[in-house]
Amino acid sequence: MPTKKSTPDFLLVVLTLLLLAIGMIMVYSASAAWATYKFDGDSFFFAKRQLLFAGLGVIAMFFIMNIDYWTWRTWSKVVLIICFILLVLVLIPGVGLVRGGARSWIGVGAFSIQPSEFMKLAMIAFLAKYLSENQKKITSLRQGLLPSLALVFFAFGMIMLQPDLGTGTVMVGTCMVMIFVAGGRISHFVGLGLIGVAGFVGLILSAPYRIKRITSFLDPWQDPLGSGFQIIQSLYAIGPGGLLGLGLGKSRQKFFYLPEPQTDFIFAILAEELGFIGGSLVILLFALLLWRGVRIALGAPDLFGSFLAIGIISMIAIQVIINIGVVIGLMPVTGITLPFLSYGGSSLTLMLMAVGVLLNISRYARY
Repeated sequence: MPTKKSTPDFLLVVLTLLLLAIGMIMVYSASAAWATYKFDGDSFFFAKRQLLFAGLGVIAMFFIMNIDYWTWRTWSKVVLIICFILLVLVLIPGVGLVRGGARSWIGVGAFSIQPSEFMKLAMIAFLAKYLSENQKKITSLRQGLLPSLALVFFAFGMIMLQPDLGTGTVMVGTCMVMIFVAGGRISHFVGLGLIGVAGFVGLILSAPYRIKRITSFLDPWQDPLGSGFQIIQSLYAIGPGGLLGLGLGKSRQKFFYLPEPQTDFIFAILAEELGFIGGSLVILLFALLLWRGVRIALGAPDLFGSFLAIGIISMIAIQVIINIGVVIGLMPVTGITLPFLSYGGSSLTLMLMAVGVLLNISRYARY
């Protein structure tokens, strides 16, 4: 067993807490007007709930940081089965809650959880175990690649029954990065990529609202009050922000122009209030966090630790790239949150738990 260091990666802790603090400030700033209108003058409604989940998430992060990451290897199958059971339960009317046209939540008292979010981490842990035990087989399409992909796409299919294309895309993308790092052949990825593009087009064509998202992405002005409304309002927020922004709390678009700006489009409000410099600072913090994650993965004492760290950092990177890409108009709207910043209990808690696992790996890493 490798020697355990007394402290985890300090810079990773600082970066995570900085992003979390910025997120808390921006959730309040972005949601105050909407919360005041919707919840009888309680401008802190969303901020209080986000603070609660942030507190629980930080506690979970520090708790998990002290659990040896080998534990996830032992229990990965059990955790994955539990997540599959939750994905089944969420589809049952009366158990699963419908929001925004997707049955993705299970109500727990006054709160709710999103099982698909936790499936991402469960799949990363299980796939890290599989790849560490079968790395030599991963170059074989039949013996190594297809068995791992079968499980990944089965989980993707379960998530698509809700439907939640955004979360499913992040999970599949993360798993593909892990398989590639494990030694998957480029020729296999090219073939799978072609099949994936065809499948993705099929998923888009099967749902009219997804077709509208694509057409609004190509030209949002075709339907400025419908499918193109969100991206237009997002660009209206980012444009006036300029270099220094309008000032913290002084966004105009949060006043009922940009729908629910505290969630997927929080970066647009941040750019409007803090400008290009504020937005660039947040991107820099994410870049530093990803750099620390990659260093931890490279310095992990075993393959399981390396694959687990790569999976976690890839999940964060993919979500950041897609979210900001959507907000600035480079990608179609997907409904993916910005890690640590967007309002959302399940997403925030999951991300902080994942960082906790990464911090434990850092206590064994050599770099």
